[in-house]
Amino acid sequence: MNIVRRKDRGERRSLEGRDGPNYFLISGSIISALMAALILVGFVWTPYGTTEMSGREKFMPPCLSHPLGTDNFGRDLLSRIMEGAGSTFLIALCVVLIGGIIGTIIGCLTGYFGGAADLILMRVCDAITAFPSILLALVLIAVIGMGKYQITVILGILFIPSFARVVRGEVAKQKNLNYVASARLMGASHLRIIFRHILPNTVQVLLPILAIGFNNAVLAEASMSYLGVGVLPPDASLGRMLSESQTYLGKAPWYALFTGLTIVLMILGMSLLTEGLQQRRRK
Repeated sequence: MNIVRRKDRGERRSLEGRDGPNYFLISGSIISALMAALILVGFVWTPYGTTEMSGREKFMPPCLSHPLGTDNFGRDLLSRIMEGAGSTFLIALCVVLIGGIIGTIIGCLTGYFGGAADLILMRVCDAITAFPSILLALVLIAVIGMGKYQITVILGILFIPSFARVVRGEVAKQKNLNYVASARLMGASHLRIIFRHILPNTVQVLLPILAIGFNNAVLAEASMSYLGVGVLPPDASLGRMLSESQTYLGKAPWYALFTGLTIVLMILGMSLLTEGLQQRRRK
């Protein structure tokens, strides 16, 4: 009797834990929603012009007229952070789309068919990943030039191998399962099997990779702009703003604080949201 009661208590506790609030999903949704609102509003409206300078308002601390203060040219930080966050988000999104789409196609084809194409493409991916990504990006920038469009294409190319490897491994595992054999017996073509049957079953693996890829793209874009080879002035960029703020850490600490905090919140929100969705899926 005692054993049965203990078992019932254990099952009740496990069910309570399973049905409890998903704090990762809640906090990630709140942070991501706030960042999305900031970015979306920044596309259509900013409190001040992002290139509007004022010699009398240089290094103003946060106040009613400038909620996040001003920079060394008297430009409103809130306006520039809104524009810079939007630029970083769009570049990161395009990088993930380029790397994700091309990498997924390569991974699907090589994982399913194998053979010489698999060997050659995977060796090319190995060659790309063998070099430090920042160094390789700087080399490519020296060849095709600087700017936000160039950095988007370069980072997209550098992100292809990571997506291709993950998708290839998952497709190679899925292609030997019974549902694929059944689809072959029913006369489905190879492409239909790959993209209609196998690819949807890799979504659970792809979701965290996409989130990690987005976070890495945000950091990569910020790093390139920090080095002065990403988004070029007069356009606002979080990485360049963070680089410029270093000189004035003692005089205007809010400049670096709010810019760095924006980058952290973009990454943290997506990470928590992804972890929350994975926990919900596991339930």
